[in-house]
Amino acid sequence: MTATTTPPDTSSPYAELKAPTTARRLLTAPTTGPLVALLLACAFFSLSTDQFLTGGNFSLIVQQVMVVGTLAIGQTLIILTAGIDLSCGAVMAFGSIMIAKMAAEGSLPPLAAIALGLVVCGGFGLLNGLLVQKIPLPPFIVTLGMLNVAFALTHIYSEEQTVTNLPGPLTALGQTFPLGGTDITYGSLVTIALFLLFAYALSSTGWGRHVYALGNSPEAARLNGIRTSRLTIGVYTVAGVLYGIAALLLISRTGVGDPQAGQTDNLDSITAVVLGGTSLFGGRGSVLGTFIGVLIVGVFRNGLQLMGVASIYQTLITGVLVILAVTVDQLSRKKAR
Repeated sequence: MTATTTPPDTSSPYAELKAPTTARRLLTAPTTGPLVALLLACAFFSLSTDQFLTGGNFSLIVQQVMVVGTLAIGQTLIILTAGIDLSCGAVMAFGSIMIAKMAAEGSLPPLAAIALGLVVCGGFGLLNGLLVQKIPLPPFIVTLGMLNVAFALTHIYSEEQTVTNLPGPLTALGQTFPLGGTDITYGSLVTIALFLLFAYALSSTGWGRHVYALGNSPEAARLNGIRTSRLTIGVYTVAGVLYGIAALLLISRTGVGDPQAGQTDNLDSITAVVLGGTSLFGGRGSVLGTFIGVLIVGVFRNGLQLMGVASIYQTLITGVLVILAVTVDQLSRKKAR
């Protein structure tokens, strides 16, 4: 007796539904758009100037963005919780002045000054988190106020003076080593390592999943047993420590403690996060996307500078890119509904 097989019922409306292919998942990934934009920008500048497509220039781009990139990791964590931090650049500047001045004047050994700077920057983040969560106040207002506090403390503590003659440990991350004929700074490796660490933490740990849940719906996260208050405070504190690391990278890159540093880095970090596909409404995005966003900012500024475009036009183009990125995010949210 021959067994017969029943042909599939193609009349069902669900018969044509198939699991998404790998190619489809890649095309619809949040980082695909930013990555394509980065590759197109690199192609354009490669054709526009012979100086762009060199190992030395790409190393320079990474060096130029490593400080803002580290700030942008902390900014990503906060924006994923549907918050925002306008104080990151000012906190970093205060941390850099504190580390540089204490080490240069001999008040503390260099390593102890670095450790204290990280703690102080983490304290700023902790205070931000407490004000946002415990009072509560809107993140925009809290961090705007903290921006002014950190800015004022930087200028009071530094007495408006640039700190020079720094000991070796403070500038060690600015040293380079050769790789394939290109000089790479140790600070660049620190920034890349931080991106990899937090990309793993957000994608493969319970803490990361809780951050996304908090950004999507704080109430739903609370009802599912997530300690949203503790998580929010923790995210702001971790971000503060990252700002302290950015302060050390800033010192290592410039070789001084500059009280004027970081005045626009808060906006640059938000720009990188938005260009990388992270939603300003929280709950969607990635550190990998932020890394691509940081590179987009760096590539555009570097390429336009090589082409001889004035810096004010670089700022103009960056602003247009941010508006376009937020517009795309808003349209995609409406489509998802």
